[in-house]
Amino acid sequence: MQSRLLFLLLLWFPLSLLAQKKQFSVKHINETITIDASLDEKVWETAESAKDFWQYFPTDSILAQQQTEIKMLYDDKVLYIGIKVNTAGNDYIVPSLRRDFRAGGNDNISLLFDTFNDGTNAFLFGINPYGVRREALISGGGSDLRGFNTTWDVKWKGESKIYDNYYIAEMAIPLTSFKFKEGETKWRFNSYRFDTQSNEQSTWEHIPQNQFIFNLAFMGDMVFEKPLGVSKTPFALIPYINTQAAKDFEEDTDFSQFKFGGDAKVSIGNGMNLDITVNPDFSNVEVDNIITNLTRFEISLPERRQFFIDNSDLFADFGDSRDANPFFSRRIGIAQDANGNSIENEIIGGVRLSGKLDQNWRLGFLNLQTEKDEANEISSNNNTVFTLQRKLFSRSNIGFIFVNRQAFGSDDFLEEEDRYNRVVGIDYNLASADNTWVGRVYTHKSFSPDSRNEEDFSAGLNLNYNSRRYNFGLRATYVGDDFRSDLGFIRRTDIFRLQPNITRIIWPEKGKINRHDIQFQPAFLWRPGLDFQNTDYNISTSWRAEFKNTARLSAGINNRFTFLTSAFDPTGTEGAIPLPADRGYYYTSFNAEYQSDRRKVFSYRISPSAGAFFNGDIYSIDGQMSLRLQPNFSTSVNFNYNRIELPNPFPSATIFIVSPRFDVTFNKSIFWSTLVQYSNQSDNLGINSRLQWRFAPLSDLFLVYTDNYFTLNTFAPRNRSINLKLTYWLNI
Repeated sequence: MQSRLLFLLLLWFPLSLLAQKKQFSVKHINETITIDASLDEKVWETAESAKDFWQYFPTDSILAQQQTEIKMLYDDKVLYIGIKVNTAGNDYIVPSLRRDFRAGGNDNISLLFDTFNDGTNAFLFGINPYGVRREALISGGGSDLRGFNTTWDVKWKGESKIYDNYYIAEMAIPLTSFKFKEGETKWRFNSYRFDTQSNEQSTWEHIPQNQFIFNLAFMGDMVFEKPLGVSKTPFALIPYINTQAAKDFEEDTDFSQFKFGGDAKVSIGNGMNLDITVNPDFSNVEVDNIITNLTRFEISLPERRQFFIDNSDLFADFGDSRDANPFFSRRIGIAQDANGNSIENEIIGGVRLSGKLDQNWRLGFLNLQTEKDEANEISSNNNTVFTLQRKLFSRSNIGFIFVNRQAFGSDDFLEEEDRYNRVVGIDYNLASADNTWVGRVYTHKSFSPDSRNEEDFSAGLNLNYNSRRYNFGLRATYVGDDFRSDLGFIRRTDIFRLQPNITRIIWPEKGKINRHDIQFQPAFLWRPGLDFQNTDYNISTSWRAEFKNTARLSAGINNRFTFLTSAFDPTGTEGAIPLPADRGYYYTSFNAEYQSDRRKVFSYRISPSAGAFFNGDIYSIDGQMSLRLQPNFSTSVNFNYNRIELPNPFPSATIFIVSPRFDVTFNKSIFWSTLVQYSNQSDNLGINSRLQWRFAPLSDLFLVYTDNYFTLNTFAPRNRSINLKLTYWLNI
């Protein structure tokens, strides 16, 4: 009887902890703390602790083996944080000294602050045992990776020091780095940690494994001893100067220029940001990865420019990210010349206002002017986006968006239908309190000089149910034949897509597999303009497994049908005979993928696939190999190989990309990265090498060298440039 009671008590104790929402107090102080990772100031002894971390991986039902203790104090200007991170030893994995590292595969701890207590947006600050820092913005409730943005930068201090079987991290984050309501006494808070030595991931507030580790539905509270005051953010001025020399070997022309401009950041109240840019320059932004595109449609690439990052979800998170996104910021600053080639279109300047109006309302406004390029037949355009979002229920919201592109002037080369384009729309975003139900329903309408009212709208539904053993989803998208968003990402028009999915998740009690699942996901597409003819379907069945050593394995089969409404050559061979239109193609392919344990010095990912492809066959292999000599050097090679074999008279082709990358971090202030990309499809060998010296907080000197070569018929230079850019963050 006593043993049974003891068993029930042991079972009840962790379950009772799960049922209670955690909280701790943050004491107000009047003294300054030195950030040296020692925690030797007496005042730290008075601070209350956030402790009793829960294991998230490999299980999510017990307390963490290696515990973490977090203390916080604050004065009128700064939030001080002291962290003790217990470990099984001192054999830490720190691949690089570069700021804004990714958490997976290395040792680190991250802190999440939901300052408006809405479960939708949060600020993230992280640090590793070597004192390398990162910061990020979390949006969309942390429901998927698209809402995790590490491009955001802000000033703060952090240091770490390694001791026997633990390390200490100490942070000082200015309250001006956050946005919050004046008079607030409580923020929602959570923390998560990666421990490679114990192969453990843990969180302060318990999070089930079927949710992302940074999900904002699962947070405790940090309670301030006295209300927070007005956030008096200083006016920040960020000027730059840039000198560039370039040579175009095709045209045998030289080019050099000297540019200057800058940004300004102004806080309006405690919740709004005003960003101003004049003659911006993005030459220091990391180059995009080349991607093999065997489809008939454009591929979306992520935004990397700092000006567009803060509160980016207010502008970019509307509609359907795959098929019908009404605003895609990469459209601004890029235009098509008279020959249909994408080229840079200089931005003259603009403003961006975004943030919280109060506890329930968020506002976004963006206005940028691009310059006229008469030689390439590009008009000057004004680009405007206005959004307004209202919180509903615990974590849901409804949003309104207005997008406007307006051409200036009356250029002869400007077609009448291109003089303006406007989009208005409403989205309802669902997120239940425990994130079991998430989804979106939206409708958007476009306006252009040549629009036809009955076909110029887009609408969609995306609903998902997430539980520990089952996931169900339904996605429906309609894009009218005349729907147009010049500043958006619209893969194609005249479609109705229906995509249900079901996933069964299995949690083995024994063995090397931590979890595995079986997913069934059919997708069907009809063309309303062709009397709702079914032109595409893909019935995908897959199995995925995650091992306890963090390795991953998956396999799947895809049964596809494509009805070509226009001729198409999937190989992109110049002058080749394309596959004929008005014909349907049925084809089946098989794929697999293995991702090794990323904690190892050498890790790799390999993904082979094979099967039918339209009226022929395709054999592909995609992967990556990575090697680290921590913490100063790491290298990786991405590769993608495709062999397409079509019957005569259609073309066959071998298409491949090889992309080695080399990263050297001399210390926490000087970084050198080089990316080499070779694509035989584009006949280009490209080299981008970037040296960065962060000589002061958020102030950098960049030296960027870019070189491109022809390779197929003859090895010859195509173009070359070198940039020297200096930016300085000045608080006034």
